[in-house]
Amino acid sequence: MTSPVPQLPLSVWLTAQKTSRWQRHGRYLPDSVRHPARMLPAIAAHAITTYTQPGDLVLDPMCGIGTTLVEAIHLDRDAIGVEYETAWASLAIRNIRHAADQGATGTATVHTADATRLTQLLPADMFGRVALVVTSPPYGPATHGQVKPEHGHGIAKTHHAYGDPHDRVNLAHAGRDLVDGFTQILAECVTALRPGGIVAVTARPFRRNGTLIDLPSQVVQAGVDVGLQPVERCVALLAALRDGRLISRASFFQTHLVRKARAAGVPMQLLVHEDVLILQKPHNAQMPSATPAGTRRGRP
Repeated sequence: MTSPVPQLPLSVWLTAQKTSRWQRHGRYLPDSVRHPARMLPAIAAHAITTYTQPGDLVLDPMCGIGTTLVEAIHLDRDAIGVEYETAWASLAIRNIRHAADQGATGTATVHTADATRLTQLLPADMFGRVALVVTSPPYGPATHGQVKPEHGHGIAKTHHAYGDPHDRVNLAHAGRDLVDGFTQILAECVTALRPGGIVAVTARPFRRNGTLIDLPSQVVQAGVDVGLQPVERCVALLAALRDGRLISRASFFQTHLVRKARAAGVPMQLLVHEDVLILQKPHNAQMPSATPAGTRRGRP
């Protein structure tokens, strides 16, 4: 039986005053726009600034193009990333090198591996050292991606899907097993965290076959199930705030979907925020024992 999701303190993060394109301009390699679900750099930077100090260790177990890692090393933190898809792990490594060329003072490493085996990847001296985990679960096998008008052929969509659709180890293709897989990853993160360490997960509700899925509440429950304590439920704006009004930065497809829904009499609204669920490892938690090196799997 699951326990009720607690009422948590709420704060609002102004993380979209600049568009996502301008947040990444020059700071990330141009190929970074190809990832189907990129975290806003300002969300990662705000979490890192709020919950860590220079020199702390930050972890992203599903790091994609390396947004968390890049923002961490620019803020003089060290970082570890795990990414299942080889192409994105390679791009994350190149983004880290690009950040170093720009003067980032932290260090970062990326493992190409399954994050449900996180503790088999970490060096022994990393156990119990992570100050902050910043990550986001995938919402499904495809997202809105990029669009480009084609003369006489309407709109072409690109960069909207994850890898091999038959690979169920990839959480993007896990379907209804998404929460179970994410819970396993959180359990691994608990071992990596130091006592009092923080987990920040971005999530938002989504629709599956017309049914609204409350992913944020499922994330909180997953954290409780592995021994984390919910401490905050924050709002990271995906819209700019100008003179007290929200200026939407919705994608073409989201805007089109909302217009169609309203025309059909469904009062759907544009998404203007993501939830950021803040959970904490208890301060009195015991330090973990390192996994013997011979049992580690995955490729560095």
